[in-house]
Amino acid sequence: MTHTEGRADSQNLVDIFNAALVAVDPYNAVLKAVKVEGDQLHIACAKYNLEAFDRIIVVGAGKATARMALAIESLLVSKIDEGLIVVKDGHTAPLFIIKQVESSHPVPGEAGVAATLSILEMAHAAGEKTLLICLLSGGASALLVAPVAGVTLQDKQEATRWLLNAGASVAELNAVRKHLSMVKGGRLAQAAYPAQVV
Repeated sequence: MTHTEGRADSQNLVDIFNAALVAVDPYNAVLKAVKVEGDQLHIACAKYNLEAFDRIIVVGAGKATARMALAIESLLVSKIDEGLIVVKDGHTAPLFIIKQVESSHPVPGEAGVAATLSILEMAHAAGEKTLLICLLSGGASALLVAPVAGVTLQDKQEATRWLLNAGASVAELNAVRKHLSMVKGGRLAQAAYPAQVV
């Protein structure tokens, strides 16, 4: 192999790596799954008539959620009335409408609790003519955190640490978290009823 061939192989590897990053970028993934055509919002196979809603709210949590929210903002521009997402520390994006709060991961933190309680307030205030778009990505179970009555944040932190140290899988960890939460297991959607939740 010549020096020039080695350089070409190295460049091919860099190109492949960069193409892989573009392919899995949350911004691009949302733009592939969501379209706006006139007054119709298309998400995967579902259609929503935007004219049927008085308000559009965007909420969510996860390590990739800021990039997802950036894509939603680019699609819905001024149609979004308010929004709030919880992201892992250092995982923000330059959003204009949707607010973002950074919190700790994988052990939940106070910032996540405060933001989640604000998200719950938005959900409870949502009416029949509200479209609530919920963006979730990996890490949401630690970032979207609102302990049920009788459970403290410290209790959730200790349970998370104990399970992580015991080698619990993510599925096992989330099964426990669901029972300690006011938002997991469909409770966020219940809080938003009768709004349309996507």
